Parts: sequence; C-alpha cells; structure tokens
Amino acid sequence: MPTRNVSLTPEQDAFIDEVLDKGEYRNASEAMRDAIRALQQRRKIDTLKLERLRKSIDEGIADFERGNYEEVDDEALEGWLARVGDQVRP
Repeated sequence: MPTRNVSLTPEQDAFIDEVLDKGEYRNASEAMRDAIRALQQRRKIDTLKLERLRKSIDEGIADFERGNYEEVDDEALEGWLARVGDQVRP
C-alpha cells in the first residue's frame, strides 16, 4: 500500500488521538483512510447536486424562452413565494 506523509494542524492531530483513544480506529492510517472516503463521498454528492442544479437551470431557461413564466410584482412576491413553497412541501 502506498504511503504519504501529511502535515496536520494541532487540532487535527488531537482529533486523531481522540478517536484512537476511544477505540474507533486501530491506527491513524485507518482514521485517515476513513476521512478520505468521507471526502470522496461528499464530492460525489456535490457533483450530483451540481448536475441537478444545472438541469434545473436549463429547464428554467427553456420555460422562460417558451414564455412559460408568471410575472410577479413586488407587492405580490411574498404571497407568491408562500404559494410556491406550499406546492413544493410534501
């Protein structure tokens, strides 16, 4: 297995010691591998969220170009947002 040297802040080092003392991991390498797996998972989720956002933007632009939108003046905006929020909530 490849090895790397990493520099940790004192807080990060203390956290590693804490999880080792609690018996959550057998050694620092195991804890670091778990941290990297969590980072990988978070990045995958962020990528999916970004893809969904881009799709929603594309759909919104397409709706706008088709004229499928509703104009709302400043006075009616709060009520309109409440109605939209009610439609979104399960």
